[in-house]
Amino acid sequence: MKFDVQKGADILWNAWQTGTVIEGLPEDLKPVTRLDAYAMQATLEARSSRPPAGWKIAATSCAGQKHINVSGPLAGRLLAERMHNDGSTLSMVGNRMAVAEVEFVFAMEHSITPRPEPYSLDEVMASVGDLFLGIEVPNTRFATYTTAGEMQHIADNACAHEFILGSCVSAPWRQRDLAAHFVHATVEGHSRRYERDGVGGNVLGDPRIALAWLVNELSIYGITLAAGQYVTTGTCMVPLEIETGDKVVADFGVLGRIGCRFED
Repeated sequence: MKFDVQKGADILWNAWQTGTVIEGLPEDLKPVTRLDAYAMQATLEARSSRPPAGWKIAATSCAGQKHINVSGPLAGRLLAERMHNDGSTLSMVGNRMAVAEVEFVFAMEHSITPRPEPYSLDEVMASVGDLFLGIEVPNTRFATYTTAGEMQHIADNACAHEFILGSCVSAPWRQRDLAAHFVHATVEGHSRRYERDGVGGNVLGDPRIALAWLVNELSIYGITLAAGQYVTTGTCMVPLEIETGDKVVADFGVLGRIGCRFED
């Protein structure tokens, strides 16, 4: 029986829109290959009210991989209607993962089209326009996301949910060692406060390497990374546990700061 991409995608989309969860896709609708999984994910573009804002990379750190129990990175689409400005307040309703992830974000100046041979890091960075700061707030449509598996997570848009995009970084960043760049985050709520540190090297060794990984992952499956799109490269620290009433602030030093709040 032919794999029914649309039917499986309908189940995941309905769960996302209603805030419900599923144990998993029916056996005959579970993607077995990354090709099938990305094909299911791609149906999001037709459902979205606007063209995709870009891409996210899930599980680029050991902490991120452990959080959803996968062996390596996964790509997902950033939906434009789920992008928010620095300082925004997001709802915690239906957010079962309840974490915020502090990330480096690249804005593409030139499109990168699929080709047979992999793109080098230098080629990828030559297509980047600007650096931004971001906070991703993932979520899952699976009741037990630690056992959903990589293919179902890809189909489920790599745990995409909400995303905060900060201002464009004005400080010179191309010559900086982003792998060694230190990031400090503070979470403050009604009756608690904690801090956490991170570094760019937690993102596949370097956020630039993560971006190159995404470019080549998309190229394998015939997908163009388009000019004007953003790529958020994954959490540079252990995901921040959040709850209603929390304010999150991430300090990237000379590169800037970004923050958001969480309420019901």
